[in-house]
Order: sequence, then C-alpha cells, then structure tokens
Amino acid sequence: MLRIEIKEGENIERALKRYKRKHRNVKVMQNLRDNQFFTKPSVKRRRQIQKASYIQGLRDQEDI
Repeated sequence: MLRIEIKEGENIERALKRYKRKHRNVKVMQNLRDNQFFTKPSVKRRRQIQKASYIQGLRDQEDI
C-alpha cells in the first residue's frame, strides 16, 4: 500500500502528483495487467530482447 505524508502547508495538487509518480514507479497496474494471463518464459525473453534492440537502435540513431 502506498502512503503519502502530506506536509504542513503543502498543496493537495502537489501531494496528488507525488502519489501518481510513486504509483507509476511501483508499476502496480502494469504488474496486474502482466499477471492476468500466463506468458511463457521464452516469449518473455523474446520481448525483452526485442525491447533492448529497439532501445539500442534509438541510441545508435542519436549518435549519428
């Protein structure tokens, strides 16, 4: 469970923004979606490799 301590005099909008950032960093929703269906380990590995090659391609384009 996420807890956000609101400091004295802190704007509620700022506290809400901190909560959303913390929620996104913990990846609660992403984990729930990933665990809805079983994914074979070979498929997970393949997706990981594809993602890494995509990111590497982006970085290579930046260097050019």
